[in-house]
Amino acid sequence: MEHFPILSIITFLPLLGVLFILLTKGENADRNAKNAALWVTVFTFFASLILWFNFDKTTADFQFVETASWFGDNINYHMGIDGISILFVMLTTFITPIVILTGWDAVTTRVKEYLIAFLILETLMIGVFCALDIVLFYLFFEGGLIPMFLIIGVWGGKNRIYATYKLFLYTLLGSVLMLLAMLYMYFQAGTTDIPTLMQYHFDTSAQIWLFLAFFASFAVKTPMWPVHTWLPDAHVQAPTAGSVILAGILLKMGGYGFLRFSLPMFPVASAELVWLIYGLSVIAIIYTSLVALMQQDMKKLIAYSSIAHMGFVTLGIFAFNIQGLEGAIMVMLAHGLVASALFLCVGVIYDRMHTREIARYGGLANIMPKYALTFMFFTMASAGLPGTGNFVGEVLVLFGLFQVNIWATFLAATGMILGAAYMLWLYRKVMFGELVKEGLKAMLDMNRREVIIFTPLVIFTIWMGIYPSTFLDFIHVSVANLVTHHQAALAAASDMMAH
Repeated sequence: MEHFPILSIITFLPLLGVLFILLTKGENADRNAKNAALWVTVFTFFASLILWFNFDKTTADFQFVETASWFGDNINYHMGIDGISILFVMLTTFITPIVILTGWDAVTTRVKEYLIAFLILETLMIGVFCALDIVLFYLFFEGGLIPMFLIIGVWGGKNRIYATYKLFLYTLLGSVLMLLAMLYMYFQAGTTDIPTLMQYHFDTSAQIWLFLAFFASFAVKTPMWPVHTWLPDAHVQAPTAGSVILAGILLKMGGYGFLRFSLPMFPVASAELVWLIYGLSVIAIIYTSLVALMQQDMKKLIAYSSIAHMGFVTLGIFAFNIQGLEGAIMVMLAHGLVASALFLCVGVIYDRMHTREIARYGGLANIMPKYALTFMFFTMASAGLPGTGNFVGEVLVLFGLFQVNIWATFLAATGMILGAAYMLWLYRKVMFGELVKEGLKAMLDMNRREVIIFTPLVIFTIWMGIYPSTFLDFIHVSVANLVTHHQAALAAASDMMAH
């Protein structure tokens, strides 16, 4: 595998599907486009399994590295993955075929353009997790905004234009600051190479400003309180497939950015500003959980629950220890599966009733037993039931956080209780009670396509909960290396202060 450009192939393979879809014409063009999109995403997933089976878990070095001169002497096309990024690449290639299947019957207008948007988005998302040059990372990271903007703006709900502009403006503000920080780093260190920048020592005063500039971008993407308000609007207006990709993968880019940039490149600033992260994360967990309890729209409730879960991620990352970091990554992976599944659950009944109002439902367990069982499983998984991936991640985060801040741990734990409250409330309202409301009696249980969509999500959610070491083995060495590097940088900074 040493000289084989496997990462480039996996990254740009979806664009082959785009090319095929552009060439399809005739009366069966839409159906052929769907088949092409599905098969190219499935093939991309199988190609990414090559990484999984050939990955060396004993080293923290970047693997499958590809380098080619790009423009200028210093900016290169540089790709590679470590134990952290491989799992996000796998998550992306796993979720995307599910997303294509989700819109199979739901989308009837501009089908070819819809599929092209998702395939381009897949390329950009994989690129984010493989890029080892800050310019390349920035292009992938910001490029993903364009197809997402179109997916919500063209195929979304009635307030879709408002939601898309809000998403665009929030993201743009953070991105401009991050771009300025990247320019400063280039002129300071003379390189845009991420592994080189990880070893470079920026001045403490510069680190603070650089950290805040990157934080502006990653906090919006995560999203952290108070820059979270674009997310509920985006989710409510997005088509089901758009919500799945947004919750499943795009929200993870902020957390990944903290792991790849903030901790290794600005370690002193990360330690000095940790109070800011803890404060915002704890507010996010408790406040958005309480807001979720008040929602009347199913998608909005699940969107607010996503913000609360991402609060756990930022707490775990900034605990600066192995348990906290591993827990944060596990929460991101588990949330990618569970939140995707919950939005799919909403999509199943929305396709039948064309409403997401919780008050319009009730008693569905009487006529949709398969659906009731699936929804119950993911409701419990979201609430952190033992035996699911969320439980493993949240417990590791709390273990890691307890070692550094007992108050933050206690407040975060209350968020788990509130999480159970709003998820069980939602389930009771939709599933139980008498089946008396108009139009519900004619609803049909899940069809074969829907069962096929949910089955892998159920399997992997249980796998993460029962046998988490499958995933933790990949990330352990990279996380341990990150913690060691962070502690060494803090020790060196305190020595300089002493002298």
